Amino acid sequence: MASNGQRIGYVRVSSGDQNPERQLDGETLDRVFVERASGKDTMRPKLQELLEYARAGDTVMVHSMDRLARNVDDLRRLVQTLTAQGIGVEFRKENLAFTGNDSSMSHLMLTVLGAVAQFERDLIRERQREGIALAKAMGVYRGRKKALSHMRAAELVGRAVPGQCKASLAREFGISRETLYQYLRQGKTTTSEDE
Repeated sequence: MASNGQRIGYVRVSSGDQNPERQLDGETLDRVFVERASGKDTMRPKLQELLEYARAGDTVMVHSMDRLARNVDDLRRLVQTLTAQGIGVEFRKENLAFTGNDSSMSHLMLTVLGAVAQFERDLIRERQREGIALAKAMGVYRGRKKALSHMRAAELVGRAVPGQCKASLAREFGISRETLYQYLRQGKTTTSEDE
C-alpha cells in the first residue's frame, strides 16, 4: 500500500449522548466520518460516504470492530471490500491492521474477535428480554414512558392535517417523525372505534 494515502477515521455512536471524540482521540486523521446510528446493518449514511470516498492507498481507522459492524458477516465483508480496493483497515482497540495481504492468522483473529463481540451483544439482549419478561410476570414492568401526555397526543392528532409538514410538527412537539406517525396511527384507530 502506498504511504501517501489519507488516514480516514470512522466513528459510530448509537445515541446522541455518547461522545464520538473519545473513539479516535490522539489519532492524526485527514478526514473523519461520524455516524450517529445503530450498527445493525451496513446501510448507514456516513459508512456509505466513507466507502465512496476512500481510495487505494488510504487507511481507514476505527476504534473497535463493533463500531464498524455488529455481526461477523458484515465485519468480514466490509474489511474484504476495503482491502480488495487497496484500502487498509486498522482497529485501534484490538490492535489489528488489514491490508489485503494478510495472513490466515489475521483473518482468523478478525473472525474470532468479531464473533466474540457479537456473542456478547446477543447475551446482553437475551438478558434484557428475560428481565422484561420477569418484570411483566411480577406486574412491575411499565414499558417505555410515553413521549406525550394524553392531552398533547390529542392536540397533535388534531393539528396534523393532510398536506401539513410532518417534520416541523414533530420538531414543535419534540418527538421524532416516526413517533409522530405512531401517534397519528393510534389517533385514527381511536377515532374509528368511537364512530
